[in-house]
Amino acid sequence: MPKFNANLSMLFTEVDFLDRFERAAKAGFKGVEYLFPYDYDKNLLAEKLNKNGLKQVLFNMPPGNWAAGERGLACLPDRVGEFQDAVAKAIDYAKALDCKLINCMAGKTPAGVAPDKVQKTIVGNFKFAAQKFKAAGIQVMIEAINNRDMPGYHVNTSKQALELIEAVGEDVGFQYDIYHMQRMEGELANTIKANLARIPHMQLADLPGRHEPGTGEINYAFLFKFLDDIGYQGWIGCEYVPANGTEAGLGWLQPYK
Repeated sequence: MPKFNANLSMLFTEVDFLDRFERAAKAGFKGVEYLFPYDYDKNLLAEKLNKNGLKQVLFNMPPGNWAAGERGLACLPDRVGEFQDAVAKAIDYAKALDCKLINCMAGKTPAGVAPDKVQKTIVGNFKFAAQKFKAAGIQVMIEAINNRDMPGYHVNTSKQALELIEAVGEDVGFQYDIYHMQRMEGELANTIKANLARIPHMQLADLPGRHEPGTGEINYAFLFKFLDDIGYQGWIGCEYVPANGTEAGLGWLQPYK
């Protein structure tokens, strides 16, 4: 049976962030993820996890200036030093939260920079990150994000993500987001099966609307059974926008508790 964790950046937003841990536990979740922990004291977050019996499954590396529209640093040639500092900060939080998976956002392709320079930068940054995270007992991942929701993002497809992993030549996982990949390419089941060994974590949402499973076009009942059949062992992060309130939209989860 699939293991589902709550994305606290998207779910339970009816309450303040620090109150969402309790809400997630009461709803039956055993694990959580969220975009970024860095606005909060790591020890306070660890306390929230422990108090509510939750596993910290995932969070992202610092992305640069998120409020200004930055979506990661990995492909930016003039920000390598900042990227390396971000790796250290992510490791510090991951150790405190006992988190074994970190997503590294590629960033938006910089304008006016030669493609080979961008490629050299992102490969070098991921190589650096993979080595540092591995030494700390953590796996770094790359995610492909659709270019409709996030125009200009550097990695948009499974093919791009997997080619980057090959170029890096280190232990980098592919964070497979079902919603983003349905928007970009479809072929969900075949792609997951072909690359199962490279996928330590998945995320979900339906579409259109990026709401909970059962509200859109993806046959999640089939897909969840398929994941069991092929032996997927990782978590699936519920990274969706509830259509009519978080608790009201959790009916889809009942068969999997």
